[in-house]
Amino acid sequence: MEFLSHFLPIIVYILLIILIMVGIILGIKLIITIDKVNTIVDDIDDKVKKVTPIFDIVGVVSNKVNGIVNTVVGTVENLTYKLFTKKGKKEESEEDE
Repeated sequence: MEFLSHFLPIIVYILLIILIMVGIILGIKLIITIDKVNTIVDDIDDKVKKVTPIFDIVGVVSNKVNGIVNTVVGTVENLTYKLFTKKGKKEESEEDE
């Protein structure tokens, strides 16, 4: 019994020392991994900042082209509507006479 009362605290202390060392090693590895991730995120952020103006230009050009296309389609639609409505009115007025 005396043997266990002297031996168990030694085993507990050794296990605690091992646990602390594993925690320190994992902490160091975690710090290294976080630094690598930060480097990658900064690199991606820089690349996105370089590409963002291109997307802005594409968006502006797309909006302008869309406006022009809508104007042309509206004009063609109005012309065809006028052509067909005038023919219809002329035919109705000729039938009335």
